[in-house]
Amino acid sequence: MCPYCGNEPEKKGGFLTFAPELSADTGFKDVHFQELVELEAGSFWFRSRNSLILWAMANYFSGIETFLEIGCGTGFVLKGIAKRFPEVRISGSEISSTGLTHSACRVPDAQLFQMDARHIPYVDEFDVIGAFDVLEHIKEDERVLSQMNQAVRPGGGVLLTVPQHDFLWSGMDDFACHVRRYNARDLRAKITGAGFRIERMTSFVSLLLPLMLVSRTLRKTGDDIHDPLTELKIGKLADRLLAKIMDIEALAIRHQINFPAGGSLLIIARKVS
Repeated sequence: MCPYCGNEPEKKGGFLTFAPELSADTGFKDVHFQELVELEAGSFWFRSRNSLILWAMANYFSGIETFLEIGCGTGFVLKGIAKRFPEVRISGSEISSTGLTHSACRVPDAQLFQMDARHIPYVDEFDVIGAFDVLEHIKEDERVLSQMNQAVRPGGGVLLTVPQHDFLWSGMDDFACHVRRYNARDLRAKITGAGFRIERMTSFVSLLLPLMLVSRTLRKTGDDIHDPLTELKIGKLADRLLAKIMDIEALAIRHQINFPAGGSLLIIARKVS
């Protein structure tokens, strides 16, 4: 039941629907969800990000009982969390009903619902809320962060990943319907302004930043035939090599080394009581 109006949300396709008027107007085409389902498990980037998220949850939020992922997409992250933390009650939200269908296949025991992240219908509900490459899609990102603070229990916190550096903007960002890429200073100000205390902030995809810069510079066009997923569609040998480099980077992060630059940012923050 909505804490604001007291109404019970309707169900569509078996999912609670808090913003039905937006469920089919996400900008991200349904066919792209299927592309991601086929791509994620075989991509070093998605696997490496998952590994970093799972490590952060275990080390900064021990004893977690409830978790919500905003923008759960195809359920790839939720599936990893459910496997690593079987005792945690897992929820996932997505503005697209299509995305929820894929998530339900991957994580059948999770509570899934359609929701606009700018209007989260919960107060002091979750121990941890995650948003992994989500904020960059939303113009009103500061409102989303404020809503996350409202929905997190006292003592709880958030896990965030976002793309970094404007100079890396490419067709990949356009394809993904990004509004922005972040810099650490501006994001830090937005997170603290929303009522969180940052416990850890580091770049990742840092050792691969030169390769990423070259790749995106070569592909910076508005060409209609450009495939923005090309940089993730690589051979198995290259995938294994890049995964090993990401493993070295992750080891450094686990030993408290913060990278000043990289393709993405990882943020761990706790709600200020």
